[in-house]
Amino acid sequence: MGIKNFILKQTMKAKMKGLPEEQQQMILAVVEKHPEFFEKVGEEIKRKKKSGMSEEAATMQVMRQYQGELQKLIQQ
Repeated sequence: MGIKNFILKQTMKAKMKGLPEEQQQMILAVVEKHPEFFEKVGEEIKRKKKSGMSEEAATMQVMRQYQGELQKLIQQ
């Protein structure tokens, strides 16, 4: 595992503290398999935050936008 993946994994774990362990593992597995998708999502969230949107609002909007694609990745 590269340093970039390690940092991403640690960041994800910190943000998922309230989730059950099983769900955390499932999400981390999807992130590890498709890091390019999550980088794209992260960049879009950053752009929306820079335009003045709150992090929560930006995240919700972007995740709704990519909901179908995310569901496909989870089902793989």
